[in-house]
Amino acid sequence: MTEQTYRAAGVNLDAAQDVKERIGAIVKPTHGPQVLGGVGGFGAMYQLAGYRDPVLVSSTDGVGTKLKLAIMLGRYDTIGEDLVNACVNDIIVCGAKPLFFLDYLAVAELEQPVVEALIQGMARACSEVDCALIGGETAQMPGLYNRGDFDMAGFVVGAVERDQILDGSTIKDGDVLIGLPSNGLHTNGYSLVRLVLGLDEDQSPLSEQVPELGKTLGEALLMPHPSYYAALAGVLPSLKGMAHITGGGLIENVPRVLPDGVSARFDTSTWSVPPIFTLLQERSSVTRDEMYRVFNMGLGMVLACDPAVADDVVRQVPDAMVVGEVFASTDDARVVL
Repeated sequence: MTEQTYRAAGVNLDAAQDVKERIGAIVKPTHGPQVLGGVGGFGAMYQLAGYRDPVLVSSTDGVGTKLKLAIMLGRYDTIGEDLVNACVNDIIVCGAKPLFFLDYLAVAELEQPVVEALIQGMARACSEVDCALIGGETAQMPGLYNRGDFDMAGFVVGAVERDQILDGSTIKDGDVLIGLPSNGLHTNGYSLVRLVLGLDEDQSPLSEQVPELGKTLGEALLMPHPSYYAALAGVLPSLKGMAHITGGGLIENVPRVLPDGVSARFDTSTWSVPPIFTLLQERSSVTRDEMYRVFNMGLGMVLACDPAVADDVVRQVPDAMVVGEVFASTDDARVVL
């Protein structure tokens, strides 16, 4: 009888150990003196210091079916950035500074170059916002995932002084809405993209060179989700609230930060919609309303502030622009485009 082993079941323990050692070298540069125990232990330890009255802020997210595009193209160098930045942007809307990040990666089989590329992207994104990539888990799950498939999730923890929390509660009629541009889809709407482009049946459009995009369609779709922390850190005291424009677009995300009794009115002529969205609509039967309900349509972050400080915020934040206003309303429609 042939010996039955974990390797025969599809789990390679030797490869897992090798990857762990390589990951340690990749993430170590993101560790500062606050990291007391990181990769390799059962739990990671971080010493919180430098705050008077800290409130911890946490968030978890994934990359969604953008992973399918990465797999189709065999490109994994930026997906880790997507994961970190999607999570980091979710906590900075509360005014928090990111402290540390953990990841969870589930694979059908452990492909060392793929895992290393993913972790390197995470480490790069963490370094850019001075956030420690403190730990994670890579699980081999043959039978649950098809060969070549994988999934990943991220978990970030940040901190903010209690009296500096941004929760939108003071947003009122007459306040100004400021937008920060997106560079494309970020990490949302990819299931619709695959449907309208027929990518599950034919992946050839991904290699198409599109003049208006200045790159191939695949490259445009894989543009990494940017972090807005560096751009916004200096103006946080001037803001009343922020909305990270993710799945659901402006229509679903802006109301999450608005108090009762007010709505948001956007002037869509004030910003440029990235050409990837125009291309997707031209090649499909997706309506304008559906586009704005699914995609960010060119705004990655929306800030709310008093009119008296709006010019100063726009001056300090690269590429920021006034895109709308807050108005008194009791209607069910919280966003007017």
